[in-house]
Amino acid sequence: MSWVTVDEMRALENRAIARGVDAGTLMDQAAAGVAALLLDHFPTPGSATAYIGKGNNAGDAVAVIEILARHGWKVAIRSSRPPTDCTTLTRQRLRRCGIEPDTPPPHGPGPRLILDGLLGIGSRGGLREPLFHLAREIEEQRKQRGAIVAAIDLPSGLDADTGVAAEGTVIADLTFALGFVKAGLLADSAVDFCGRLFCVPLAGLEPGPADRFPKLSLPANLPDLLPPRPHSFHKGDAGRVTLLAGSPEYGGAAELCAAGALRGGAGLVTLFLDPDHPARPIPEIICRRVESKIETAFSHRADARVIGPGLGSMNPKQFDALKSGLVADAAPTVLDADALNALAAADALDLLAPHHLITPHPGEFARLAPDLAKLPRMEAVRRFTARHPCTLLLKGARSIIGAAGEGLYLNPTGHAGMASGGQGDVLAGVCGALLAGGMTPLHAGILGAWLCGRAAERALTHGGESEASLSASDTLKHLGGAFTDWKECRR
Repeated sequence: MSWVTVDEMRALENRAIARGVDAGTLMDQAAAGVAALLLDHFPTPGSATAYIGKGNNAGDAVAVIEILARHGWKVAIRSSRPPTDCTTLTRQRLRRCGIEPDTPPPHGPGPRLILDGLLGIGSRGGLREPLFHLAREIEEQRKQRGAIVAAIDLPSGLDADTGVAAEGTVIADLTFALGFVKAGLLADSAVDFCGRLFCVPLAGLEPGPADRFPKLSLPANLPDLLPPRPHSFHKGDAGRVTLLAGSPEYGGAAELCAAGALRGGAGLVTLFLDPDHPARPIPEIICRRVESKIETAFSHRADARVIGPGLGSMNPKQFDALKSGLVADAAPTVLDADALNALAAADALDLLAPHHLITPHPGEFARLAPDLAKLPRMEAVRRFTARHPCTLLLKGARSIIGAAGEGLYLNPTGHAGMASGGQGDVLAGVCGALLAGGMTPLHAGILGAWLCGRAAERALTHGGESEASLSASDTLKHLGGAFTDWKECRR
């Protein structure tokens, strides 16, 4: 599953129709896929209003509304045109659903959902009236009434090829790309308009370009990444993770990182701390307080290491120990936070190696590579991994994972609620566990980012949290469900 341009998408649809695939069948298939994801995303029915234009994108939205109504949702349609102005397929779906457009919008308990079906991928230029007015109305509902906006194929007003947003472009919280992700949805400029990005496969279409990058990190793109464990599996098979994390000032980082490693599937987790580290033990981990924790941690048997979360500033002796350990040690290693800051401050990026996965946030990346920090993010990752033989997971909205000689992967899971302290510590621990289980740094970065983002999504939809209240501990609680979602291709 890859991305396509508008012309490529039209060609795929035309070839399908030429082979005898009915256009209405494709529309209903798309609607069923979107509705299934929405029903999974929102376990409790609520109210939904479809905002529609006159094209086939409107028919998609109407067909989704019809399915939601059958599952107990209160639904309505807000139309920019009379039905007679709509395409044939959209008129047929309006007749079939039996919902009179522009009746008062529904109210009631549960989520308040708006489906954006104003414009499809063929639109160019700015939003014109009456669509501009309806887009403003959607934004008002989102800002003032807590509505969640779900865009069908792409947010109306966003250029499907370039990702450039026209004035008044709809801001979506969820975007459901139909068939294939359109090229413009992957642009940095599209992130704030797309929100969480989903892809709805259409069985009637030919496969898209298989080896085109960047790719979304999706179970469908990496189907064998998380096979079932053998029945004879034991903790040694799950892997031993050694953590160099935390300090007296940043005790919580060590705890969150250790919990991430446990929830990420590690068999044994050993945390090395300073002697005066406050006692905040996690029952399932081995906690060792030693004078020379860096040297001791590197001498400890490990299938993977995580170094950096909350580690604090290092004195010259400690940094020398870190350098010596990194040079001599061949264990797969996650380098995060203060480990990266130390490497950047000493201009010691030559220590990075193929078995290293580094996980900087944008500020840390700017310290590692100040000349790349202002480039488009994908280009920055390409250039950095061309310089340094490591795997880079550049955190942020739609995290990017890349390695030398490999294509780029964009993570579609997560949301703005993850902008809170400790989320990166959890991610580092999860990635360490995946490395210890035998994954390559690239695959550990791909899956770790996906799992943490999906767990944060589940905290909203299944845990009762909001974007404003989400904490890293909430993400930890839902990692188990995220693993299941990957295995069942539920996202």
